[in-house]
Amino acid sequence: ALLWLHKLPLSSYDSTPKTHSKIIIITTTIIDDPSTARLNETPGKINHKIDLDSPKVATMDAIKDGEKKVYCRCWLSGTFPLCDGSHVAHNKEVGDNVGPLIVSVAKEE
Repeated sequence: ALLWLHKLPLSSYDSTPKTHSKIIIITTTIIDDPSTARLNETPGKINHKIDLDSPKVATMDAIKDGEKKVYCRCWLSGTFPLCDGSHVAHNKEVGDNVGPLIVSVAKEE
């Protein structure tokens, strides 16, 4: 297990003019899988597990006539770039509304 320290800056102002105090809150999280230690490296980062050493994750795919594919947009799928429904648990946990990208090609007649 890996112990991850989070430093969260929290500025508080009191009612006295020109008085400012800065508080740093440190919380800890125990991470069982060290590969997930990158989770909190960059605020706002959404990709925490897919091809992290690549400068950009780009996927090219071919879709045949009459075929439909469902692509992940939450970055949590274990079958990325295809959706495995991981967004359902994410949405429930954080109150989000993310869903997949569904692409289909009409069957030629």
